[in-house]
Amino acid sequence: MANLRKFWSAVFLCFSFAAMSVGAGLAQTTGQTAGQGPELAGIAHAAIRVSDLGKSRDFYEKLGFEEAFAMHQGGVPTQSFIKINDRQFIELYPQREASQTIGFMHVCFEASDLEGLNRFYLSADMKPNAVRRAGAGNLLFTMVGPENQNIEYTQYMAGSKHTNDRGKHLGAHRISEEIVAVGITMQDPAAAVSFYKQKLEFTAAHGWNAGPGWLSLPGGSGQLVEMEQQASGAVFQLYFSVADLRRAGKQLKALGMTAEKHQAGLSVLDPDGNRIVFVKAKPV
Repeated sequence: MANLRKFWSAVFLCFSFAAMSVGAGLAQTTGQTAGQGPELAGIAHAAIRVSDLGKSRDFYEKLGFEEAFAMHQGGVPTQSFIKINDRQFIELYPQREASQTIGFMHVCFEASDLEGLNRFYLSADMKPNAVRRAGAGNLLFTMVGPENQNIEYTQYMAGSKHTNDRGKHLGAHRISEEIVAVGITMQDPAAAVSFYKQKLEFTAAHGWNAGPGWLSLPGGSGQLVEMEQQASGAVFQLYFSVADLRRAGKQLKALGMTAEKHQAGLSVLDPDGNRIVFVKAKPV
């Protein structure tokens, strides 16, 4: 009887270790699951349609942000990638037809497991497009948000234009080193907030940005989006963190830019009237 108990104990242990191994293998291959919730590394880029690519590029370069690379079609520039840091960019698209609206186009969020994130949204009855390799070499998928807003998600890949530019084009005189928030104009901001909370699992933000339209990205980036009321035009707001607002004000003045003071920080307007806001450190 003792030998029989030892036999079945050994069998039980074998099955237990086998089950653990299978479970670990599934965890490695499936990545993000429906029960985990989305995890975003942060804001990868904000895309803007501009009336004059040269003027807009010069504006951001004046703030110390360099063009990392550009895309061309038939010798004509179609997209300029302005670098904020190794993981964040502003994408400038020139207006090529009068019907194209100037201003905000989309915001793109970074994730470390894009296939897993895509599966999570599918399991939550969302309709993300399939993950594909984008022109710059990174993984990408898009999804339709409230009011037909285009939402992008990316995963940086080895050998992509972004990854190959790591450590380069980091202007020594950048006025800021991080985009901390993107303001998105909506006809119905309250409905957009509900969508982002219920469908994308963003959470209410706190601190200086405690208004009803402010939301924190899921994950540990501490970055934010703001849903704001649609006004005339397609103006939007892009928020950058600075260590010292007074010093930033002096830098802007030295650059010949007129800064407007707000309770939260300082702002200047880009050539198309979009508001570039500088806030102290990273909002919480």
